[in-house]
Amino acid sequence: MIFTNSLNRLALGLGTIAAATVATPAAAQGDLLVAPTRVVLNGGGNAEVVLSNIGSQPATYRIGVELRRMEADGNFADVTEAEANATEKAALEMLRYAPRRITLLPGQPQSIRLSARPAPELPDGEYRVHMSFRAVPPALSPEAAQEQAAAGQLSIRLTPIYGITIPVFIRKGRLDAGATIANPRLVRTATNTVLELDMRRTGQRSVFGEILGKRGSEQVFQIKGIAIYPEVEGRTVKIPLSADQLGKLKGPVRIEYREMPENGGQLIAEVTSAIQ
Repeated sequence: MIFTNSLNRLALGLGTIAAATVATPAAAQGDLLVAPTRVVLNGGGNAEVVLSNIGSQPATYRIGVELRRMEADGNFADVTEAEANATEKAALEMLRYAPRRITLLPGQPQSIRLSARPAPELPDGEYRVHMSFRAVPPALSPEAAQEQAAAGQLSIRLTPIYGITIPVFIRKGRLDAGATIANPRLVRTATNTVLELDMRRTGQRSVFGEILGKRGSEQVFQIKGIAIYPEVEGRTVKIPLSADQLGKLKGPVRIEYREMPENGGQLIAEVTSAIQ
């Protein structure tokens, strides 16, 4: 999921989501709420994503799909269709969705229907697109346009366009995945201290979960939504730490990488280290 200045809100209601869709919390940006924030279709099938207008005015949203590749720092690079590899092109061709543009009244939710049917000859693997939901700026009212024309002046209107992007995975075949954590270290700058971890992925699909830091029975830190996608073997994860958290890191610290609680919380990887 990719968005700016996210707000933690509760989902306003999910439709029936089939084919082992991974349930994750909702995400909000501007007046738009989207749930879930991650969809997995195992062997193809159908799913729904619910959009809700949590603002006080009607709003129009455009729905589309994009290609993005993860980089070693966890950021994403946009990929054009001309640059797409065979796996990315197959993902674009498989996914069907409707509608592609909606207008919602305040407080109104609507489902976007998704479906995918991997062809029998398609190699086993994980195929991914990123579905985008972007606000369409309201048109200038006839009165305002007439007033502007009567004034005979050039007017520039700056309208922010906000949106949310979520990953949609189509998995074909029995796919394994695992991960490791190595080299936990503190990196100090003039403004803060960050715990850096080198994470590596194994297997044929992505991994996704949360990182927990524990000293004895006490949880010192937690960071959610950490993914490693198949296009990278590993990535560096950076966890900002407060002064209080730093004070609790003396001695051996157990660092766990687990599936998200809503997906079972299974342990994926762990390491115990005296962090310096």
